[in-house]
Amino acid sequence: MTSNKVALVTGANKGLGLAASRHLAQQGITVLMGSRNAAKGKAAVKLLQQEGLAVEFIQIDVTKSEQIRKAAAEIKKRFGKLDILVNNAGMVSKEEPLVSNSAGEIKPRELRKVFDANFFGLVEVTQALLPLIKKSGSGNIVNISSILGSLALQSKDSEMAAFKPFAYDASKTAVNAFTVHLAAALKDTTIKVNSAHPGWVRTDMGGPQAPIMPEEGAKTAVRLATLGPDGPTGKFYYGDDELPW
Repeated sequence: MTSNKVALVTGANKGLGLAASRHLAQQGITVLMGSRNAAKGKAAVKLLQQEGLAVEFIQIDVTKSEQIRKAAAEIKKRFGKLDILVNNAGMVSKEEPLVSNSAGEIKPRELRKVFDANFFGLVEVTQALLPLIKKSGSGNIVNISSILGSLALQSKDSEMAAFKPFAYDASKTAVNAFTVHLAAALKDTTIKVNSAHPGWVRTDMGGPQAPIMPEEGAKTAVRLATLGPDGPTGKFYYGDDELPW
C-alpha cells in the first residue's frame, strides 16, 4: 500500500527517529530521513530500504540555518509539498544527570546549546517548512516533547518531581508553548500541531535502563502524524492519553 504523502523526520538516523521513520514508511508514506551526520543517515536509510520501505536521506542539522534552508529548497523542488513533519532531533546535556536539579548552576553556554537543538532549531525548521506544509491537503506537525516539560507535573507531590535536568526540561516546556501557539495561529487551516511524549525510551538519550523500546515509543508520534482532517490540534499526548501542560 502506497500513498502520495511525504514526511520529514529529523534526527532519524537512530532511536526514536529511526523507529518513527519505519512506522510511517510501513504505511506507504515516502519518508525523508533527516540527519546531521551524512554517513549515519545514509546507513539508516539503507537499513530501511533493505526492508522494502520508501525512505530517502536528507541532510539537516537543526542548529544550522543554511542546512535548514537547503533542505527546505530540496523538498520544494522534488515534491512541492510536505504532509508530515516530525520534529524529533534533540539532545540532553551531558552536564546534567537525569536525577538532578541544575537550575542554580548550569552554565549559560550549556543552556543555550540545549535550547539551540531542542527549541530554536525546532522552531526554525518548522517555519522554513510551513509554506510546504500549507500545500498539503491536511498537514500534521508533531513536536517530540517530554512529560518532563509539563509544569503541571513538576509539583513536589508528583512522581516526576525527582527528575529535573533543567536545560532539557525547560527546552521541552518551550516546545510545548510553541505547539500551543502555532496550533492557534493555524486554527483556520487544515494543519494540526501536537506535542508527543514518547515515554522513557531506550535510546542514547534515555539510556540502557529505560523500559520502552524505540519501536513502541514512536507510536504516539506516528499516530499524531497520521491524524485525519478532523483530528485534534494544540494538544499534548502520550499514547491516547492527553497530558497536562
